[in-house]
Amino acid sequence: MVAAFACAGFYVHIIGFHPPEPPHWLFLIPVLSGATVGLPVAFALAWHISKPVRHLSQALRDAAQARFDVRVLPALGSRRDEFAHLAKEFDDMAMRLQQAAMQQRQLFHDVSHELRSPLTRIQAAIGLMQQDPQSAAAMIERVAREAERLDRLIEELLTLHKLEVGAMNPARERIDVVELLADVVQDAAFEAQARECAVTLDAPNGFMADVVGEPLYRAFENIVRNAVKYTAPHTTVEVRARTLETGGRAGWLEISVGDRGPGVPAESCEEIFEPFRRLEPQQRNTTMRSVPGTGLGLAIARRALTLHGGDVCAIPREGGGLLVIARLPNQVTANQQPLR
Repeated sequence: MVAAFACAGFYVHIIGFHPPEPPHWLFLIPVLSGATVGLPVAFALAWHISKPVRHLSQALRDAAQARFDVRVLPALGSRRDEFAHLAKEFDDMAMRLQQAAMQQRQLFHDVSHELRSPLTRIQAAIGLMQQDPQSAAAMIERVAREAERLDRLIEELLTLHKLEVGAMNPARERIDVVELLADVVQDAAFEAQARECAVTLDAPNGFMADVVGEPLYRAFENIVRNAVKYTAPHTTVEVRARTLETGGRAGWLEISVGDRGPGVPAESCEEIFEPFRRLEPQQRNTTMRSVPGTGLGLAIARRALTLHGGDVCAIPREGGGLLVIARLPNQVTANQQPLR
């Protein structure tokens, strides 16, 4: 409309035509015409912009009240603009928060169960001791064993908490990781003698890395000792380490720990790294002896390796058993991505 008025005025100026003086109310015509066309367009544009904002605002209020099942993108239909991108980011965040909340509730349930079991056995032992004083020695031994289990469980819970909140992240020091692994294997081999098992180590001469010694030692110890616990009698737990080159230099250390135990189905290998996750005998498709433990060892190992920019996974071992593979970089940098 503005262009039409401009062209008409230019044409009149060229031909030298001087129209009569218009009435004063004539200026209302373009104003009313512009309002008639512009107001619906402005209203539609405002509605188009404000609709996703309203959805996002309501979703944020729901998330603030811990309702993380809310999703925004489906309510926006087929939009492909910046609001749709923002809605997708919000939905991804809400999904992660929902998963974290579910894991937290499951962890609380598992912790209460794990703490209640030894306490129940302690109460039962005390009751039996009161009923039969002659059994005091055996019951005291049982109480001491359950108290030791409680102490170990609480220590593992504290370690897991420190790793998750980043409390176990002091200044790093450059140490030989292979030497650290050798100390773990030496201690595990001594313990394995009680079950007539062996632990062997095949590793390079050294691998220097910037690490935090305590959580990394706990990670290796939990992985190796877990293999010793589950491997069959008269078998060997094989620990192998090799360097992986990146950019023409040894940038990663890959450590594999293989046992000859009952193994884990491939679809359940990821579950064993979750806190308190123990597979039932039917899930292992075998007759499995009872193995003591807190159910936190491999969860601690994963978080400790993640702290160092590494990762850990498990796969069924050819010939029977389980193979746990841990990878560790020699130096953690920004945007460090584990090798696959």
